[in-house]
Amino acid sequence: MKLGRGRFHDLVRRQLDLFAADEAELLAEAVGADAEWTEASREESEELFGDYQLAVDAIGERLYDLRETYAATLEAGTAAEYRAAFTAAALKRFRRLASFLEQSE
Repeated sequence: MKLGRGRFHDLVRRQLDLFAADEAELLAEAVGADAEWTEASREESEELFGDYQLAVDAIGERLYDLRETYAATLEAGTAAEYRAAFTAAALKRFRRLASFLEQSE
């Protein structure tokens, strides 16, 4: 084991790799929606931000479901450690797209 890596590092990395592959279309939609609303005129920005937020919410909920489905198979203390590792890695990798996880701990 390398220094600085927790016991769930490899598992979470693989889970997030699969998530990125499975949800590539949704992730691309969120990136595109972000660009659209930030470049939009004042009149259009509110509606376009709503589109962006819908994509971000969908990503967050899917990450949450992935995390909680696996955590449910673990004992309480281990599940808490896994949730922390998953949340930290998802936030590092997906940044604002994964902010839902911070709110759901």
